[in-house]
Amino acid sequence: MSLKISGLPIQPPAVTQAPSLDDATTDPSSGPSFKDILSSTISGLEQARGEANQGVDNFLTGEGGDLHSVILASQRAELEFDLFLQVRNKVVNAYQEVMRMQM
Repeated sequence: MSLKISGLPIQPPAVTQAPSLDDATTDPSSGPSFKDILSSTISGLEQARGEANQGVDNFLTGEGGDLHSVILASQRAELEFDLFLQVRNKVVNAYQEVMRMQM
């Protein structure tokens, strides 16, 4: 028994033009502010942590939920928090680097 394995068709990469500086808007109020992004991220973290805690409480009291979903919710909340801490550390490091620059 022999299987014939054929290669994938090779397609050239799509050419996209990078936006020019003239196309970019210089108005800082056009998008969400850093404060809005930070507060929505923190509220998302708190919501994930609350859902994980609620799942653990429901599991321990026997009100519902299986062990797998409780563990997944807890791990998801922990991973989201770890990611947030890593991003925060990068932002703090970047700020410190800018403050060390001499003018």
